[in-house]
Amino acid sequence: MGSQWSRDPTYTSAIGEGYRSRASYKLLDIQAKFEIIRPTDSVVDLGSAPGSWLQVLRNLTEGVIVGVDLSPIAPLQGVTTITGDFTNPLILAQVKRIIDPVSIVTCDASPKLSGKKSYDQARIIDLNEEALRFAKAILKQGGNFIVKTFQGELFNDFLADVRANFYSVRVYRTKATRKGSTETYIIAKNYIHARNEPGTD
Repeated sequence: MGSQWSRDPTYTSAIGEGYRSRASYKLLDIQAKFEIIRPTDSVVDLGSAPGSWLQVLRNLTEGVIVGVDLSPIAPLQGVTTITGDFTNPLILAQVKRIIDPVSIVTCDASPKLSGKKSYDQARIIDLNEEALRFAKAILKQGGNFIVKTFQGELFNDFLADVRANFYSVRVYRTKATRKGSTETYIIAKNYIHARNEPGTD
């Protein structure tokens, strides 16, 4: 696996610039295109390990930043990390004790893939839905949401769910995404908090 990554110029460049993975360039590309993260935004990053998006976020905002992942994340100055499953209500409660409400929720997470297309697509969309549920529970009115997903038979249904909760929703394939990959990002701006009723999240 090491030789595979070493042949990837984007990975090599990322490591050379001090980032923990090539995924850093994906968030930098999204920010350059959409200017979604503002200098004072508070951000929760779901599926953070190894922490490359947290590194980018720390450079983009002076707000509070929290990263959540099942795997431990090596410490980053000015960032709070939580080891746990973001689908667990106790993790949501822990995040809320640190920052509530939140300006932006980002999620670059994806499950381990089996190679079975339909099964993997269902698992990916399920994870996406959990990230959206988390975002709806903690975002402030007008907040933003970035989530990685994959094109497939369930993609349009999930996209419709996002559009029902945000005024502006775009689909974007980053320049750092590998050729042949169905990976894409949903960039959602201006959360419609008023639509939520007490107890629905």
